Amino acid sequence: MTGILDAMAPKGSFSRLFRRRRSLLFLTGLIAVAAIACGGSDDSTPAASASTNSPPSGVVSSNASGTGSVSLQEISDNLPFDFEIEVYQREDIVGGHNLMFSEILAQGKPVVLNAWAGLCPPCRAEMPELQAVFEEFQDHMILFGLDLGPFTGLGNREDAISLIEEIGVTYPAGNTTQAQVVPKYKILGMPSTFFIKPNGEILRNWTGAINASKLRELVTELIAAS
Repeated sequence: MTGILDAMAPKGSFSRLFRRRRSLLFLTGLIAVAAIACGGSDDSTPAASASTNSPPSGVVSSNASGTGSVSLQEISDNLPFDFEIEVYQREDIVGGHNLMFSEILAQGKPVVLNAWAGLCPPCRAEMPELQAVFEEFQDHMILFGLDLGPFTGLGNREDAISLIEEIGVTYPAGNTTQAQVVPKYKILGMPSTFFIKPNGEILRNWTGAINASKLRELVTELIAAS
């Protein structure tokens, strides 16, 4: 693997550990293909209080945090890692072109963070599923597609934007220059999806492609728990 990961490679006693981590990232595409074949994997345990009842049309869960009810610092502290984002599209939803991920959560809605890449076949297959659920739940949550192509060997910024345009998705998407997001969020397969409460706590994460039915179930659970 070359590029940004090579530039980040540590010296001395940690180099062997880094090479192992880099090898895992190189196998990302293979892991993702296996995941999509078996329907993906749920890598977390839901909170005991989570509900699977759909929210009433046009009404956010009564437990959802309102805008400004949780400080940016608290949100950032709850996240595995807060990172800078360059937004490709739908700045109107996320609130700007360049911002921190915590600022999206600070709007008071739960966030579904989907890690993907422009040259990732399972990511391509998953995008229409994400789009369908986004259209259904966009009043209740924010779906953000985070392009990690440069850090996983699965394409660059241009590849990602080209895929967005080809598929025609309309949910927010962008990238980050901070490679730490990969190890901090323990991303070992592409795509990977994180279901995050407004205060920055991750309720669930899912490795591999996810279909609309399962995504709808987990989004409903996230809204009810927020």
